[in-house]
Amino acid sequence: MSSIHQNTARESVKRQVYSPIETYWDAFQAWRKRETLRTQLCRLTERELADIGITRGEIDYVASKRGLATPHDARGWHGAALVILMLCNACFLVFTSEAGAQCTARDVLQARPALKEAARVRQPQIVVGSAADVPVWRKTTVGTFPDSVALRNALDARGCGVGDLAGEIMARPAFTLSAAKTDLELVTVSAAELGFQTETVSLGQIHARAQQLGFGLAPAEIAPQLRLQYLDQPIGEFLVIGMDPIKTWKGEPVVLTVANGGAGLILIGQNGRADAEMFVGSVFVFLRSNEAAPAEATLVHR
Repeated sequence: MSSIHQNTARESVKRQVYSPIETYWDAFQAWRKRETLRTQLCRLTERELADIGITRGEIDYVASKRGLATPHDARGWHGAALVILMLCNACFLVFTSEAGAQCTARDVLQARPALKEAARVRQPQIVVGSAADVPVWRKTTVGTFPDSVALRNALDARGCGVGDLAGEIMARPAFTLSAAKTDLELVTVSAAELGFQTETVSLGQIHARAQQLGFGLAPAEIAPQLRLQYLDQPIGEFLVIGMDPIKTWKGEPVVLTVANGGAGLILIGQNGRADAEMFVGSVFVFLRSNEAAPAEATLVHR
Protein backbone atom coordinates (compact mmCIF):
# COMPACT_ATOMS: atom_id res chain seq x y z
CA MET A 1 0.00 0.00 0.00
CA SER A 2 2.86 2.34 0.90
CA SER A 3 4.62 1.49 -2.37
CA ILE A 4 1.52 2.36 -4.38
CA HIS A 5 1.21 5.65 -2.52
CA GLN A 6 4.85 6.50 -3.23
CA ASN A 7 4.50 5.70 -6.94
CA THR A 8 1.39 7.83 -7.16
CA ALA A 9 3.20 10.68 -5.43
CA ARG A 10 6.14 10.44 -7.84
CA GLU A 11 3.80 10.47 -10.86
CA SER A 12 2.06 13.54 -9.42
CA VAL A 13 5.41 15.30 -9.05
CA LYS A 14 6.35 14.44 -12.64
CA ARG A 15 3.12 15.89 -13.90
CA GLN A 16 3.78 19.06 -11.94
CA VAL A 17 7.33 19.29 -13.30
CA TYR A 18 6.58 18.75 -16.97
CA SER A 19 3.15 20.34 -17.30
CA PRO A 20 4.24 24.02 -17.21
CA ILE A 21 7.28 23.45 -19.42
CA GLU A 22 5.33 21.50 -22.04
CA THR A 23 2.51 24.01 -21.96
CA TYR A 24 4.76 27.00 -22.52
CA TRP A 25 6.71 25.14 -25.20
CA ASP A 26 3.49 24.24 -27.04
CA ALA A 27 2.37 27.85 -26.74
CA PHE A 28 5.70 29.02 -28.18
CA GLN A 29 5.44 26.62 -31.11
CA ALA A 30 1.89 27.80 -31.80
CA TRP A 31 3.09 31.40 -31.69
CA ARG A 32 5.87 30.64 -34.18
CA LYS A 33 3.35 29.15 -36.60
CA ARG A 34 1.17 32.24 -36.35
CA GLU A 35 4.12 34.58 -36.90
CA THR A 36 5.25 32.56 -39.93
CA LEU A 37 1.73 32.74 -41.35
CA ARG A 38 1.59 36.49 -40.71
CA THR A 39 4.93 36.97 -42.51
CA GLN A 40 3.81 34.90 -45.48
CA LEU A 41 0.55 36.81 -45.82
CA CYS A 42 2.49 40.08 -45.70
CA ARG A 43 4.40 38.89 -48.76
CA LEU A 44 1.27 38.48 -50.90
CA THR A 45 0.11 41.16 -53.30
CA GLU A 46 -3.28 42.84 -52.88
CA ARG A 47 -4.65 40.68 -55.70
CA GLU A 48 -3.34 37.46 -54.15
CA LEU A 49 -4.81 38.42 -50.77
CA ALA A 50 -8.15 39.04 -52.47
CA ASP A 51 -7.90 35.60 -54.06
CA ILE A 52 -7.71 33.94 -50.64
CA GLY A 53 -10.54 36.07 -49.34
CA ILE A 54 -8.87 38.54 -46.99
CA THR A 55 -7.62 42.13 -47.04
CA ARG A 56 -4.28 43.41 -45.77
CA GLY A 57 -6.02 44.87 -42.73
CA GLU A 58 -7.29 41.40 -41.76
CA ILE A 59 -3.86 39.72 -41.73
CA ASP A 60 -3.35 40.13 -37.97
CA TYR A 61 -6.81 38.73 -37.24
CA VAL A 62 -6.34 35.69 -39.50
CA ALA A 63 -2.86 34.98 -38.13
CA SER A 64 -3.91 35.26 -34.49
CA LYS A 65 -7.23 33.42 -34.49
CA ARG A 66 -5.86 30.85 -32.08
CA GLY A 67 -4.94 32.22 -28.66
CA LEU A 68 -1.83 31.28 -26.77
CA ALA A 69 -2.28 28.37 -24.41
CA THR A 70 -2.31 29.24 -20.72
CA PRO A 71 -0.87 26.82 -18.16
CA HIS A 72 -3.57 25.29 -16.00
CA ASP A 73 -1.43 24.53 -12.98
CA ALA A 74 2.12 25.71 -12.45
CA ARG A 75 1.99 25.89 -8.68
CA GLY A 76 5.30 25.16 -7.02
CA TRP A 77 7.27 25.43 -10.24
CA HIS A 78 7.38 29.16 -10.89
CA GLY A 79 11.15 29.03 -11.50
CA ALA A 80 10.93 26.58 -14.39
CA ALA A 81 7.92 28.34 -15.86
CA LEU A 82 9.66 31.70 -15.57
CA VAL A 83 12.74 30.42 -17.42
CA ILE A 84 10.62 29.07 -20.26
CA LEU A 85 8.59 32.27 -20.40
CA MET A 86 11.77 34.35 -20.57
CA LEU A 87 13.04 32.21 -23.43
CA CYS A 88 9.73 32.62 -25.23
CA ASN A 89 9.85 36.38 -24.77
CA ALA A 90 13.42 36.55 -26.06
CA CYS A 91 12.51 34.50 -29.13
CA PHE A 92 9.38 36.62 -29.55
CA LEU A 93 11.51 39.76 -29.91
CA VAL A 94 13.83 38.09 -32.42
CA PHE A 95 11.09 36.66 -34.62
CA THR A 96 8.94 39.79 -34.42
CA SER A 97 11.88 41.88 -35.58
CA GLU A 98 12.54 39.46 -38.44
CA ALA A 99 8.89 39.36 -39.49
CA GLY A 100 8.62 43.15 -39.40
CA ALA A 101 11.74 43.52 -41.52
CA GLN A 102 10.40 41.05 -44.07
CA CYS A 103 7.05 42.87 -44.33
CA THR A 104 8.87 46.18 -44.78
CA ALA A 105 11.12 44.69 -47.42
CA ARG A 106 8.02 43.38 -49.16
CA ASP A 107 6.60 46.90 -49.40
CA VAL A 108 9.90 48.28 -50.67
CA LEU A 109 10.01 45.61 -53.37
CA GLN A 110 6.51 46.70 -54.47
CA ALA A 111 4.88 43.56 -53.15
CA ARG A 112 6.62 41.08 -55.41
CA PRO A 113 5.13 37.58 -54.99
CA ALA A 114 7.39 35.50 -52.78
CA LEU A 115 5.72 32.75 -50.75
CA LYS A 116 7.23 31.53 -47.53
CA GLU A 117 6.64 28.16 -45.93
CA ALA A 118 4.31 28.23 -42.91
CA ALA A 119 2.23 26.08 -40.55
CA ARG A 120 3.71 22.76 -41.65
CA VAL A 121 6.97 22.44 -39.74
CA ARG A 122 9.65 21.05 -42.05
CA GLN A 123 12.73 19.20 -40.90
CA PRO A 124 16.02 21.13 -40.92
CA GLN A 125 16.73 21.88 -44.55
CA ILE A 126 19.41 19.67 -46.08
CA VAL A 127 20.65 20.40 -49.57
CA VAL A 128 19.35 17.80 -52.01
CA GLY A 129 21.99 16.00 -54.05
CA SER A 130 19.63 14.13 -56.36
CA ALA A 131 15.91 13.64 -56.93
CA ALA A 132 16.43 10.04 -55.85
CA ASP A 133 17.24 11.27 -52.33
CA VAL A 134 13.82 12.85 -51.82
CA PRO A 135 10.96 10.56 -50.76
CA VAL A 136 7.58 10.67 -52.45
CA TRP A 137 5.32 13.15 -50.68
CA ARG A 138 2.03 11.91 -52.10
CA LYS A 139 0.43 10.52 -55.25
CA THR A 140 -2.06 12.62 -57.19
CA THR A 141 -4.35 11.28 -59.89
CA VAL A 142 -4.80 13.12 -63.18
CA GLY A 143 -6.99 12.36 -66.19
CA THR A 144 -10.20 11.97 -64.17
CA PHE A 145 -12.27 14.72 -65.84
CA PRO A 146 -13.52 15.01 -69.42
CA ASP A 147 -12.69 18.72 -69.68
CA SER A 148 -11.54 21.75 -67.73
CA VAL A 149 -15.12 22.91 -67.16
CA ALA A 150 -15.95 19.68 -65.32
CA LEU A 151 -12.75 20.07 -63.28
CA ARG A 152 -13.67 23.63 -62.34
CA ASN A 153 -17.19 22.54 -61.39
CA ALA A 154 -15.73 19.84 -59.14
CA LEU A 155 -13.65 22.46 -57.34
CA ASP A 156 -16.73 24.62 -56.83
CA ALA A 157 -18.78 21.66 -55.60
CA ARG A 158 -16.10 20.72 -53.08
CA GLY A 159 -15.99 24.28 -51.78
CA CYS A 160 -12.45 24.95 -52.99
CA GLY A 161 -11.84 28.56 -53.96
CA VAL A 162 -10.32 29.50 -57.30
CA GLY A 163 -8.62 32.87 -57.66
CA ASP A 164 -9.11 35.09 -60.70
CA LEU A 165 -5.71 34.32 -62.21
CA ALA A 166 -6.08 30.59 -61.62
CA GLY A 167 -9.57 30.62 -63.14
CA GLU A 168 -8.29 32.42 -66.21
CA ILE A 169 -5.40 29.96 -66.60
CA MET A 170 -7.76 26.98 -66.43
CA ALA A 171 -9.74 28.48 -69.32
CA ARG A 172 -6.69 28.94 -71.56
CA PRO A 173 -5.98 26.57 -74.48
CA ALA A 174 -2.54 25.87 -73.01
CA PHE A 175 -4.15 24.34 -69.92
CA THR A 176 -4.38 20.67 -70.85
CA LEU A 177 -5.76 17.54 -69.21
CA SER A 178 -4.36 14.04 -69.37
CA ALA A 179 -6.24 11.77 -71.76
CA ALA A 180 -5.69 8.76 -69.49
CA LYS A 181 -6.10 8.29 -65.76
CA THR A 182 -2.64 8.32 -64.23
CA ASP A 183 -1.18 8.44 -60.71
CA LEU A 184 1.76 10.82 -60.49
CA GLU A 185 4.28 10.75 -57.67
CA LEU A 186 4.92 14.19 -56.21
CA VAL A 187 7.68 15.57 -54.01
CA THR A 188 7.95 18.85 -52.12
CA VAL A 189 11.22 20.71 -51.87
CA SER A 190 12.14 24.27 -50.93
CA ALA A 191 14.47 26.54 -52.86
CA ALA A 192 16.90 26.31 -49.94
CA GLU A 193 16.89 22.52 -50.17
CA LEU A 194 17.80 22.88 -53.85
CA GLY A 195 20.99 24.57 -52.69
CA PHE A 196 20.18 28.29 -52.92
CA GLN A 197 21.50 30.38 -50.03
CA THR A 198 20.40 33.92 -50.91
CA GLU A 199 17.23 35.40 -49.42
CA THR A 200 15.45 35.30 -52.77
CA VAL A 201 16.03 33.40 -56.00
CA SER A 202 14.45 33.65 -59.43
CA LEU A 203 11.79 31.19 -60.51
CA GLY A 204 13.80 30.31 -63.61
CA GLN A 205 16.82 29.34 -61.49
CA ILE A 206 14.65 27.17 -59.24
CA HIS A 207 13.15 25.28 -62.18
CA ALA A 208 16.55 24.82 -63.82
CA ARG A 209 18.18 23.50 -60.63
CA ALA A 210 15.26 21.14 -59.96
CA GLN A 211 15.46 19.64 -63.45
CA GLN A 212 19.23 19.39 -63.19
CA LEU A 213 18.80 17.27 -60.04
CA GLY A 214 16.34 14.99 -61.81
CA PHE A 215 12.97 16.40 -60.74
CA GLY A 216 10.29 16.83 -63.36
CA LEU A 217 8.06 19.82 -63.98
CA ALA A 218 4.46 18.94 -63.24
CA PRO A 219 1.64 19.30 -65.78
CA ALA A 220 -0.63 22.24 -64.99
CA GLU A 221 -3.48 19.81 -64.27
CA ILE A 222 -1.65 18.78 -61.10
CA ALA A 223 -2.60 22.08 -59.45
CA PRO A 224 -6.42 21.75 -59.46
CA GLN A 225 -6.23 17.99 -58.97
CA LEU A 226 -4.00 18.43 -55.93
CA ARG A 227 -6.38 21.09 -54.62
CA LEU A 228 -9.24 18.59 -54.87
CA GLN A 229 -7.31 15.71 -53.32
CA TYR A 230 -5.37 17.56 -50.60
CA LEU A 231 -8.24 18.55 -48.34
CA ASP A 232 -6.28 18.36 -45.07
CA GLN A 233 -3.78 21.06 -46.05
CA PRO A 234 -2.72 22.94 -42.90
CA ILE A 235 -3.44 26.63 -42.51
CA GLY A 236 -0.58 28.77 -43.73
CA GLU A 237 0.83 26.31 -46.24
CA PHE A 238 1.45 27.56 -49.78
CA LEU A 239 2.71 25.03 -52.33
CA VAL A 240 3.96 26.47 -55.62
CA ILE A 241 3.54 24.03 -58.49
CA GLY A 242 6.79 23.51 -60.40
CA MET A 243 5.29 23.84 -63.88
CA ASP A 244 5.77 25.54 -67.22
CA PRO A 245 4.03 28.93 -66.87
CA ILE A 246 0.81 29.50 -68.81
CA LYS A 247 0.08 32.95 -70.19
CA THR A 248 -3.09 34.91 -69.47
CA TRP A 249 -5.08 36.52 -72.26
CA LYS A 250 -2.85 39.57 -71.82
CA GLY A 251 0.30 37.51 -72.17
CA GLU A 252 1.32 37.45 -68.49
CA PRO A 253 2.99 34.14 -67.50
CA VAL A 254 1.41 32.53 -64.45
CA VAL A 255 2.18 29.51 -62.27
CA LEU A 256 -0.38 27.96 -59.93
CA THR A 257 -0.25 27.64 -56.16
CA VAL A 258 -2.23 25.32 -53.89
CA ALA A 259 -2.85 27.21 -50.67
CA ASN A 260 -4.63 27.46 -47.36
CA GLY A 261 -4.19 31.06 -46.26
CA GLY A 262 -6.59 30.80 -43.35
CA ALA A 263 -9.79 31.62 -45.25
CA GLY A 264 -10.22 28.18 -46.78
CA LEU A 265 -8.66 25.90 -49.38
CA ILE A 266 -7.89 27.73 -52.59
CA LEU A 267 -6.08 27.56 -55.92
CA ILE A 268 -4.38 30.80 -56.91
CA GLY A 269 -2.06 32.06 -59.63
CA GLN A 270 1.11 34.10 -59.24
CA ASN A 271 3.85 35.67 -61.31
CA GLY A 272 5.38 33.01 -63.53
CA ARG A 273 8.10 35.07 -65.17
CA ALA A 274 11.55 33.47 -65.16
CA ASP A 275 12.92 36.48 -63.28
CA ALA A 276 10.18 36.49 -60.63
CA GLU A 277 11.87 36.60 -57.21
CA MET A 278 10.86 33.78 -54.85
CA PHE A 279 11.67 33.59 -51.15
CA VAL A 280 14.30 30.90 -50.55
CA GLY A 281 11.94 29.13 -48.12
CA SER A 282 9.19 28.80 -50.75
CA VAL A 283 8.08 25.18 -51.12
CA PHE A 284 7.60 23.72 -54.60
CA VAL A 285 5.83 20.63 -55.87
CA PHE A 286 7.65 18.66 -58.56
CA LEU A 287 7.25 15.26 -60.15
CA ARG A 288 9.32 12.50 -58.54
CA SER A 289 11.50 12.34 -61.65
CA ASN A 290 11.64 13.65 -65.22
CA GLU A 291 10.61 10.22 -66.47
CA ALA A 292 7.34 10.41 -64.50
CA ALA A 293 5.96 13.26 -66.64
CA PRO A 294 3.09 12.24 -68.95
CA ALA A 295 4.06 12.16 -72.60
CA GLU A 296 2.90 15.18 -74.59
CA ALA A 297 0.85 12.87 -76.79
CA THR A 298 -1.38 12.01 -73.86
CA LEU A 299 -2.20 15.62 -73.05
CA VAL A 300 -5.17 17.21 -74.75
CA HIS A 301 -7.09 20.45 -74.21
CA ARG A 302 -10.74 19.72 -73.72
